[in-house]
Amino acid sequence: MAPVDPHSFTDSTHPLTTHISLTFYFDFPSSTISTATLLTLPTPYTGPLILDTRSLSITSVLEPLSLSPLPFTLSQLDPILGQSLTVSLSNHTQILILSKTCPSSSALQWLTPPQTFNKTHPFVYTQCQSIHARSIFPCQDTPAARVKYAAKLNIPRELSGVMSARHVERRPPVMSEGQGVCEDSVWCGDDRVVEEFVMEQPIPPYLFAFAVGELGFREVGPRTKVYGEAVSEVLDAAAMEFAGTEEMIQVGEKLFGPYDWERFDLLVLPPSFPYGGMENPRMVFLTPTVIKGDASGAQVVAHELAHSWTGNLITNKNNDHFWLNEGFTTYAERRIVEAVQGEDIAALNIGIGWRGLVEEMERFKDNMEFTKLRTNQAGIDPDDVYSQVPYEKGFQFLWRIERQIGRPAFDDFLKKYIATFKFQSIDTDMFLDFLKANVPGIENEIDLKLWTEGTGIPPDAMEPVSNIYSKIVSLANEFKLGRMPREDEVADWKGQEWELYLENLPKSVEASQVTALDARYHLSESKDYEVRVGFLQLAISARCRDYYGVVEKTLKEVGRMKYLRPLYTTLVQGAGNEEEKVFARRVFTEACDCYHPIAQGVAEAILAKHA
Repeated sequence: MAPVDPHSFTDSTHPLTTHISLTFYFDFPSSTISTATLLTLPTPYTGPLILDTRSLSITSVLEPLSLSPLPFTLSQLDPILGQSLTVSLSNHTQILILSKTCPSSSALQWLTPPQTFNKTHPFVYTQCQSIHARSIFPCQDTPAARVKYAAKLNIPRELSGVMSARHVERRPPVMSEGQGVCEDSVWCGDDRVVEEFVMEQPIPPYLFAFAVGELGFREVGPRTKVYGEAVSEVLDAAAMEFAGTEEMIQVGEKLFGPYDWERFDLLVLPPSFPYGGMENPRMVFLTPTVIKGDASGAQVVAHELAHSWTGNLITNKNNDHFWLNEGFTTYAERRIVEAVQGEDIAALNIGIGWRGLVEEMERFKDNMEFTKLRTNQAGIDPDDVYSQVPYEKGFQFLWRIERQIGRPAFDDFLKKYIATFKFQSIDTDMFLDFLKANVPGIENEIDLKLWTEGTGIPPDAMEPVSNIYSKIVSLANEFKLGRMPREDEVADWKGQEWELYLENLPKSVEASQVTALDARYHLSESKDYEVRVGFLQLAISARCRDYYGVVEKTLKEVGRMKYLRPLYTTLVQGAGNEEEKVFARRVFTEACDCYHPIAQGVAEAILAKHA
């Protein structure tokens, strides 16, 4: 076997699927989906075909025209990869697999009505990155295998569905279209409806996405609707926060070339969504925590928009090269933010990222492999080592190239890079070869090997230079000497300024300093979670137990890993904090049912390591 990806059973000597046709029957009472997966290969193939699965019950594997069974085997369970499904083919171009998800599928979160805003109807949504598509349907679950797809979603009539695909129609179910996922009488029930979608551009499987629930939307631009649960306050707040989306798309097109995905819709998910955003093509998924009331949440949208070029158009071949997705996108996001919101805001953004990168060096000090851009993740769960390194060190590398050759030349290089590799999956060597071919002599000016294969932060990485950034860092340094910022010094600060200030404070401060800071500026009550969580980390470090009620409330009301990871880690790491460890365990036990399975796993790993 010749694997193409340390996180997939896919064999490089086997053909890669070109199209997947999916038929889904959603059963909310059992939190399961019955699925028919029709896989199409580029040419007739004879021999074994290996697919990825996880926690799927495989009913049958069939030749789609005759419905005659095809021989298949399932491997032993691998704790990271799941199970390989090997099908024996004889001159076949298509196979049909009938399967069913399990209620604990790692890609799916099923919300009961009480866990939604309206508390009337259930809700389900996906998160397939990095390696979770295989827990919905069997596939070659590697970004090396780009596929087009079509999907029919049979759902309760009172709900609606959205996907990372073009919506074809919403219609009554039709007899015998269910491909065997259930009886015709069940498929065609009076209380059911079919939503049909098609994705006509080849995407990596981790970009497969759907959400089903009681959904509404607001129009915010010619290419953009904001979807969310059908609650006016949620939709109106989202529409205000993301009103500038079309301007950002136009800036992106000027910088990086045409927007190739037609629509750029946004879906605001329930608070349990584990990431800030997920760049699913045509339908970006967002956490409600990005709705801050001051349009600064648009920066997460800028990041997901930038993925439309870097990540979705050009994709890392596997997770060892994740920086190609995220470093490029972080660079592209900051260029969009600079054009739309100004250089000072972009510099704050870079400064916050720099602090995050420095903190990751501390996190990985015992395993510096994961401070490299090109990593070796064989035998490692990508969710366990997800960090800011590919984002911020990747950004720093590209920023270093820009400083070397100048922005106009780098802009030309970026456009050419995107045009050359669009709709392809590439690795670090392919990028470096392209860089050296198009910027002759660059390897003599920048140590490319040190940047991509070295650990830590290279000496030619750089903090941002801006007056506002320097002022905030200097005020944070003065806090160490006991001086709190005056009200006139912070009068125009929004969330980002406070976030940068808190990130630059010393990790150990006196409890009295923490309470004094909060008494003056009420940071523990901030509606901006970045600010609130930054302050609460400080409070936990200082053992200000008066704030543990706010810590508990925060850990129970959001499931975004950006907040869960630092709060749980600060509570449990180190010695002499038995009370905090007991507290963290109790809160997790009470809150974990409201977290997405990916976030549950990350929090459990932190507690297992330290508590």
